[in-house]
Amino acid sequence: MKLVLASGNRGKLREFREAFGQELLSMDEVLGEEPVIVEDAPDFAGNALIKARTIAERLGPDVIVIADDSGISVPLLDGAPGIYSARYAGEGASDRENLLKLVGELKKRGVKRTPAYYTAAIALVGGGIEQVVHGWMHGEVIDEPRGKKGFGYDPIFIPEGYDRTLGELDESIKAKISHRAKAIGLARPLIGLLQRKEERR
Repeated sequence: MKLVLASGNRGKLREFREAFGQELLSMDEVLGEEPVIVEDAPDFAGNALIKARTIAERLGPDVIVIADDSGISVPLLDGAPGIYSARYAGEGASDRENLLKLVGELKKRGVKRTPAYYTAAIALVGGGIEQVVHGWMHGEVIDEPRGKKGFGYDPIFIPEGYDRTLGELDESIKAKISHRAKAIGLARPLIGLLQRKEERR
């Protein structure tokens, strides 16, 4: 069964390919386009399922679709940006614009650093199953970006147990401790089961 990632995000594709190998295809590789998907669920799991189901319906039964919905939540901001992390500064906002809006919200409150956490929900749709797994990474956000590695809010997020941001830490460290890495660790054996089940048919 083909593995397809329901995302056009280059950063996410890179992280997932490191976990699943180059046989993981992106949406535009199999569809020739990135379809507009309305993510209107109230939580990460619901939005991940919407993406996975939409692509699975277009590709048929011989595909396992992997969809990720993830974001950062800041308790000080009542959990914002949360599920709106990718469009916190508005529809079509860049990673930089979203990050700067969050920095602005911290500065407004006179806060230099405050607890925050990342959530990743990974949905698997295919082979007659729908499954969602979660991963979390806790730490703090700061009011000044540091480092140029990673993507999204990484330059202002310091993981628990570290004194540098994800923008400063080596990618190999992020690959072990991130919310997405934890969720991928749960998704990988499920995908293996699905593939073996298909091979036995």
